[in-house]
Amino acid sequence: MDISQYSAAILGGATIGLAATLLLLLNGRVLGISGITANIISGQSYSRKYSISFVCGLFLAGWATSIVMPGALADSPVTDLKILALAGLLVGVGTRLGNGCTSGHGVCGLSRFSKRSLVATIVFMTTAIATVYLTQHIWELG
Repeated sequence: MDISQYSAAILGGATIGLAATLLLLLNGRVLGISGITANIISGQSYSRKYSISFVCGLFLAGWATSIVMPGALADSPVTDLKILALAGLLVGVGTRLGNGCTSGHGVCGLSRFSKRSLVATIVFMTTAIATVYLTQHIWELG
């Protein structure tokens, strides 16, 4: 195994860490996607504009990546829209129950040594592993 196998993951992780650090240092905001997304619905005018711009930037980055590097994005193993909608709903409920998402707890919370974020990250990673095992190996969905 050489380092080139891990270069995309290392570069991606470093980019996420840099983005979270710069957002905190320059804007005083934590990079929590669920909070930013929720702010679109319930936020004040300035915050809502910021949140909409941020989420649009996420979609534009994904779109640009698919154009510039078509093979870089993996295809989803699940194509049934009902399953995707249910999965999205469950993720939304989970982020509300856990007071944050993977970016808020896993990236920003852990880097601040938050015990709550450590527990949340352990819970959602364990749940994700169990979900993949059940859906791909037991129920054979997708």
